Amino acid sequence: MREIGHWIDGTAVAGASGRFGPVWNPATGEHAARVALASVEEVNAAVAAARAAFPAWRATGLGRRAEVLFRFRELLDANRKELAALLTAEHGKTLDDALGEVARGLENVEFACGAPHHLRGGFSEQASSGVDVHEIRQPLGVVAGITPFNFPAMVPLWMLANALACGNTFVLKPSERDPSASLALADLFAQAGLPAGVLNVVQGDKLAVDTLLEHPDIAAVSFVGSTPVARYVYERGTVAGKRVQALGGAKNHMVVLPDADIAAAADAAVSAAYGSAGERCMAVSVVVAVGDVGDPLVEAIAERVRKVRVGPGTDPDSEVGPLITREHRDRVASYLDVAKEDGATVVIDGRDDPVAAGPGFFLGISLIDDVPTTSRVYTDEIFGPVLAVVRVPTYAEAVRLIEESPYGNGAAIFTRDGGAARRFSFEVTAGMVGVNVPIPVPVAYYSFGGWKASLFGDLHMYGPDGIRFYTRTKVVTTRWPDPATSSVDLGFPRTR
Repeated sequence: MREIGHWIDGTAVAGASGRFGPVWNPATGEHAARVALASVEEVNAAVAAARAAFPAWRATGLGRRAEVLFRFRELLDANRKELAALLTAEHGKTLDDALGEVARGLENVEFACGAPHHLRGGFSEQASSGVDVHEIRQPLGVVAGITPFNFPAMVPLWMLANALACGNTFVLKPSERDPSASLALADLFAQAGLPAGVLNVVQGDKLAVDTLLEHPDIAAVSFVGSTPVARYVYERGTVAGKRVQALGGAKNHMVVLPDADIAAAADAAVSAAYGSAGERCMAVSVVVAVGDVGDPLVEAIAERVRKVRVGPGTDPDSEVGPLITREHRDRVASYLDVAKEDGATVVIDGRDDPVAAGPGFFLGISLIDDVPTTSRVYTDEIFGPVLAVVRVPTYAEAVRLIEESPYGNGAAIFTRDGGAARRFSFEVTAGMVGVNVPIPVPVAYYSFGGWKASLFGDLHMYGPDGIRFYTRTKVVTTRWPDPATSSVDLGFPRTR
């Protein structure tokens, strides 16, 4: 059985704890490898390597750091197909979807290559008589990232690129379900000239997470995952005195007004709900049909759903791949029974797709209409290829649904009315909003993050907020007086 280990102090190392977790091929259901689960001692070794590497990396010039990132960017671009193949093998997403993930991660690296610009401070000459004031941004030290299974390359790059550009050293704890991409990234960074110890990868489970959250040498933790775990990470990390940003779950609504282009809205709903088998925190999981748009919209979505091909990610004809594990597939499928029990209409049942009876962790895509807002189909983050349609009579009712949702990751509106779109953007309680755009993931030079229970912490991820998260400001006040003018002044300092 192939074993997947760690990356500590610039080299790949085998696991020493004696504990392992399974790594599956979701398309075949085969036990493809086993991943080492780190002990406390192994996590401590990774942190120690990062701590030892920090002084030299912090002292490295901004131009040199940017040079390493530029070389990494070129290597990532040159190896994008190989990295995408790893994602397909361990996560199950189609090759096209995996290539898209790598491309979005690459954008974040390109943003971080501008570190010399992003880290510029401010300067105020003559703030007081003979006094100048300037502000600088400095790295935090050793920081950690805990990343999810659904984007095993992109989300680490969200964190790594900015953190390293800012002069921090990093310990990454990726998902143990698809761990190989993290090691591939570490190797590419090493090839780009990143010094040993600046980036470390420890595979693991809750033991590794808790060790990082409690470790006195970890200054900050970034996390992406489900809301209950995000809350746990935020609370435990902040109690331990760390800076924490923890992105949680979502229940993203796509509002379709009666004036919308039905064909375009249906195309968007199918693309946003079922891409990557629905295993996206920005997936549209609820379509809110306003007024009399419901019947034609559901018909148009169903027509498109029946043409989507579910199959192995390695098959170029496949548009949707399997789910990550058998247990997750079965949990997602159970919501179809919940829908029937709650009085909703299961228009298309993914369990009827022949692919669901074959090998692998497949579930055909499902469409559910007239979903009550009291149903768990509406309230739970299903995280699978299941789209719920809720019907409401008015725009105000649609906005109210989003307002009352505990989540606030993303929301979208489809309309031809510019006034309605602007009003929606102004009113809706979500961190990322799309107007005729179903998955409004910001480009790399903006920041990603939701509101309410979709985010714990003050700063969003990547972009300008990423630079702020991985640095702290220092304000320096300077005066070079003539010694002859110096005197004792016990009054409170003020400008003169």
